[in-house]
Amino acid sequence: MIPASAFFILAALLFVLGVLAFFIKKDLLTQFMAVEVMLNAGNLAFLALAKTLGKADGQAIVLFVITVAAAEAVIGLAIIVLVFRQRKSIRTDDLKDLKG
Repeated sequence: MIPASAFFILAALLFVLGVLAFFIKKDLLTQFMAVEVMLNAGNLAFLALAKTLGKADGQAIVLFVITVAAAEAVIGLAIIVLVFRQRKSIRTDDLKDLKG
């Protein structure tokens, strides 16, 4: 049986990698995927906590987070596609002059 602390360590590692990827990479799609990795790291931490406490509350929270992440994925990808159609680029350096 894998201890819950291993899951917490993995969740922390995934979250840190997501934060680093978000700030290091310069294109919107990679930053978007980094946010998804951070959300999944939070889900993993909630599931590890639910396993530790022996309650299903963490699993219910994960279900809601997955629902929000799915909605965020649809809207985020739609925005990325619209930006690409207008600017022909998804690099954040090219989007600094956006107005509105």
